[in-house]
Amino acid sequence: MTPADECPPNQSPNTAAEPSDKQVMRIEISLSTMLAMSSIVVAAWLAIKLFPVILVLITALVLVGTLSPAIEWLETKGVRRAIGIALVFAALFIAAVLVVTLTIPEIAEQLSSLASQAPALRTKLVTFLKGSQLTSELGNSIEHLRYDALINSSVSMAFAWSTRLLEILAYSVAAIFLALYMLIDRDRLRGGLYAMVPRAHHMRLSRIMLNLETIVGGYLRGQLITCALMGIFVFILLTACGIPNALAIAVFGGIVDVLPYVGIFLTIGPAVLAALAKGPVITITVLVLMLVYEELESRLLVPIVYGRALRLPSSVVLFSLIVGSSLLGIIGALFALPVAAALLMLIDELRIELPGTSSQGELDTVHKNDKDNEQEYERRSSGLPTDQAAAIAIEISADRKRSAGDLPDSTVPASERKSPSA
Repeated sequence: MTPADECPPNQSPNTAAEPSDKQVMRIEISLSTMLAMSSIVVAAWLAIKLFPVILVLITALVLVGTLSPAIEWLETKGVRRAIGIALVFAALFIAAVLVVTLTIPEIAEQLSSLASQAPALRTKLVTFLKGSQLTSELGNSIEHLRYDALINSSVSMAFAWSTRLLEILAYSVAAIFLALYMLIDRDRLRGGLYAMVPRAHHMRLSRIMLNLETIVGGYLRGQLITCALMGIFVFILLTACGIPNALAIAVFGGIVDVLPYVGIFLTIGPAVLAALAKGPVITITVLVLMLVYEELESRLLVPIVYGRALRLPSSVVLFSLIVGSSLLGIIGALFALPVAAALLMLIDELRIELPGTSSQGELDTVHKNDKDNEQEYERRSSGLPTDQAAAIAIEISADRKRSAGDLPDSTVPASERKSPSA
């Protein structure tokens, strides 16, 4: 039989047979996959609903990481931990009271003085602007500006901000008390955390905890440096220009400089308003120099200070600030740098081998040191409860980091340097 004889009557030999039925692709989702997706959706919903609570917890952890070195340093000097905690919190309370009493009354007096001088300052500003053809239109606009609408909008805005500030104050107080309880119950909380992790991973967890404490401390040191430099610059500038209440404005500017992007406006505002009484030349000089310093701080000081403290490249610092502010605004920008440093640290501690990061010899040395640390930990913590085992793990990790020059000698208090099984 020829190929032509095998073909159906109505089909030529060169035509392929078309499928009679359409193929149907069936996608089946397993029960475990649906449960995982549901858990992710529920977790995301809870994170959105409990976002203020999460921020309180993160702030408390940041405070714990910041205050722990000072408390542990007092322990190395023979001060009991409870007394050390009381001394540190008392010092913070006294500092906060001094800052408030130094800045708030002076700023309020300055604003009241400026409000009483507003008509005269407005006349001077209009006269100055009308003196040039380029700014004459702006001068006419300011001259015919109606205060009633501006005052009403300012009052409503001030009320909204006052409500928001009260809410932030309440959350801040909650974070402070939560940090206090965490510091008091450090051993039990740490023991509970290590109890949830298999002992084979205790050394890795201890390294991560120490590195997180180093990152938080570096970030806050960077904040203190930039805020102090801002306060010093504002004080020198206003004093040189003969502007009154320079110290109060400088302290206020140093405090609000902690807020990225917004802090500079809160700093420039009182400084420029205080300079208005000295005439337009002094006012423009203060404004220009403040803007120049802000540009130097954001482009030069922030990458250098935070890059060295957190060991982040300047490009990563700028990119993290942009991403954080885009996602969560001011809050995202505040936490962008420590989060970026923590992610890079986790990649390193979890031994995720990125292309081109380390040679094979360096990786072999790292793995050998990890294995030696784990064997020493198993030998010294055998038969001990979890809280004592956790103290031994932190002691071993701190000794290794101290020998590498990454930690000072006072990082681990004396109470944890000599474990029962050492």
